[in-house]
Amino acid sequence: MTKHFLFALGQVMSTPHALALAAKRQIDLWVLLHRHQTGDWGDLCEEDRVSNEEALVTDARILSSYQIGQDKIWIITEADRSFTTILLPDDY
Repeated sequence: MTKHFLFALGQVMSTPHALALAAKRQIDLWVLLHRHQTGDWGDLCEEDRVSNEEALVTDARILSSYQIGQDKIWIITEADRSFTTILLPDDY
């Protein structure tokens, strides 16, 4: 089953720390971006999942969080959908 994109990513950027972790752990960031854009928010609490669902309608910021071993990678798409940033929580 093919999942449809729920929103535009805009320009995609990443912090150096997120790129380094992805290289070290051999993580395909395109896979995480696809999950984010198709509504697989990763490891979020229910409240944050509901916020993301509402953001699809209200054009608010969307956050996904993916647990990678003991590390996390966040993906944030801005409310105006102009930018999506891949980062580590410490980069925020």
